[in-house]
Amino acid sequence: MENKKDIKALISEYFIFIIFVALVVVLTIMKPSFISGRNLGNILKQASINGILAFGMMFVIISGGFDMSVGSTLAFAGVLAALLGKGQVPLIVPMLVAMIAGLGVGILNGVGIAVGNLPAFIMTLGTQTGIRGLALLVCGGNPVTGLSEQYRAIAAGTILGIPNLAVFLIVVIIICSFVATKTVYGRRVYSCGGNVQAARVAGINTSFIRVSTFAIAGLLAGLCGFLMTSRVTIGQPTAGESYEMDAITACVVGGVSMSGGVGKPWGVIIGTLLITVIANGLDILGVSAYWQKIIKGLIIVGAVLMDVKGKGRKN
Repeated sequence: MENKKDIKALISEYFIFIIFVALVVVLTIMKPSFISGRNLGNILKQASINGILAFGMMFVIISGGFDMSVGSTLAFAGVLAALLGKGQVPLIVPMLVAMIAGLGVGILNGVGIAVGNLPAFIMTLGTQTGIRGLALLVCGGNPVTGLSEQYRAIAAGTILGIPNLAVFLIVVIIICSFVATKTVYGRRVYSCGGNVQAARVAGINTSFIRVSTFAIAGLLAGLCGFLMTSRVTIGQPTAGESYEMDAITACVVGGVSMSGGVGKPWGVIIGTLLITVIANGLDILGVSAYWQKIIKGLIIVGAVLMDVKGKGRKN
C-alpha cells in the first residue's frame, strides 16, 4: 500500500513534466520538423521572454497576489529602451532605464496594494491601462525605429550555440530559484502567501514583502521590454498585450497555487515550456490563432480547477 501511495505521490508531483514529455513525443511523431534545430531555437526564444515574466509573476502569486500590468510595463519599458537604443549611448543605458522603469511600476503596484489596501486586481488593472497609455504618450502612438546594430544583435546572437535570450532566461532562473528556495526572504514570501496574518504575528514585515514581490515582477517586466524590443527591432507601444495571462498560465500550470504559499521554480520552468510548445506545435499543425486562444483559456481553467480540487482533498 505504501509503495502505491509513493507512486501516486510521485506521479502527482511530476505530472506536469510527464504531460510535457508526452506532448513533445506526440508533436514529434505528427511533425518530425518539430525537433529540428531551427524550431527548437525558436521555442527557446519564444519561451525566454514569457519565462522571465513568469518568474516575476511567481513571486507575486506565491505571496498571495497577482499582477495584470506586466504586459503594459513591458511595452512602456521597451519604448523607453528603444528611444535610447539608437547608438548615442552605451547599450547598458537603455537596459538599465527599462529595468528601472519596470521597477518603478512594480513598486507603485505594491504600495497601492500593501499600503493602500487596494485589491490586487483593481490596482494592477488600473496600472495596466495607465501604463499602456503612458507608453503611447511617450512615443506619440508610433513605433520607435532606428535601433542600433548592437541593440538588434542582442536577441539575434548566440553564445556557444545557445540564443542570447535563453541565456538571459537561464540567469534569471538561477537567481530567482536561489532566492525563492535558499534564502530567508524566499521563506518569508511563502509565509505571506500561506497566511499573511500568521506571518505578521511572527514578526515578518508583510508590507515590505508584498511590495518587494511586485517590484521584482516589474523589474523583470522591464528587462523583458528591453529584450522584446531587440527581438522585434522596434519599440512597439502595443507590445506585450495578454502577456500577463501567459505568465499567469505558466505559473498555474506549473503548480503555483493562485491562493498563494505554494509553488516551485522548476514547475514554472516546465509550465513556461509547456505553454510555448503548445503554441509552437499548434502553429506547425496549422491551427488557427483563434483556436489557440480558446485552448489557452481551457488550460488556465483546467489548471486552477486541479489546484482547487487538490487543496479540497488535502483539507
